[in-house]
Amino acid sequence: MGTPAFAVPTLEALVADGHEVVVAYSQPPRPGGRRGRELVRAPVHIRADELGIPVVTPMTLRNAAAQAAFSAHQADVAVVAAYGLILPRAVLEAPRLGCLNVHGSLLPRWRGAAPVQRAILAGDAETGVGIMQMEAGLDTGPVRREARTPIDGKNAGQLTDELALMGARLMVEVLRDPDACPPVAQPVEGVTYAEKIRKDEARIDFGADAAQVVRQVAAFCPVPGAFFERQGERVKVLEAELAEAHGPPGEVFDDTLTITCGKGAIRPVRVQRAGRGVMSVAELLRGFPIPVGTQL
Repeated sequence: MGTPAFAVPTLEALVADGHEVVVAYSQPPRPGGRRGRELVRAPVHIRADELGIPVVTPMTLRNAAAQAAFSAHQADVAVVAAYGLILPRAVLEAPRLGCLNVHGSLLPRWRGAAPVQRAILAGDAETGVGIMQMEAGLDTGPVRREARTPIDGKNAGQLTDELALMGARLMVEVLRDPDACPPVAQPVEGVTYAEKIRKDEARIDFGADAAQVVRQVAAFCPVPGAFFERQGERVKVLEAELAEAHGPPGEVFDDTLTITCGKGAIRPVRVQRAGRGVMSVAELLRGFPIPVGTQL
């Protein structure tokens, strides 16, 4: 049970390890494509089709018919990774071994929808992934296996890819010998919640400390992309570094697009204009001048 690219390595690992995947649950196809009119399958849906695994895409699992259809698969275990639908108690209890979730944080820190982005934004030194025995609460279940990794300047895309591979490996280890990976209750202290990312959070706040702005850029790369506006056009900043400069927040300090912040300054490294490809700052400035002294 999964939807985005984060869940694909787990699906592939299950198949490679010889498990019989009786069905794949994924979010329904959504409008997309170049014109936004085609129905586009989710990454898990696409990969399951390629592997010859039946796919179902219910809008909800809350009704009796959907729950009966789920139980009819008579699965030993449901493996869940960023599925996106609430699993009611009838679904959680249907498989013999319950539902095991790949969660991209060190629980109980960053329960919820956006653990990778929230860990980066908060300046956490490390994060990780855990295999959690699901229960009715939001990411409150006991953890069977866990692995850690330093954040160390990684952006959300890089960290998500790393955690996806780590989680796939851990899931296979747990399923090979569940008794060797008993569920351990989460600590009662240190609970934080990773709220879903809001669109307005991607606007760069140059009034913040420069280090926080760099984290904001990393947390929202590649999507939705942290941005500033110039002459009514959004410019996404996909990578930025700290720089030495002082001045009013949001002011362009030099001809390399160093921008002063509430404390310190940043220098964008990779940027993207609307409808254009990713480019260097030098390439941006050749076609889109931003003079020294401009207030962003």
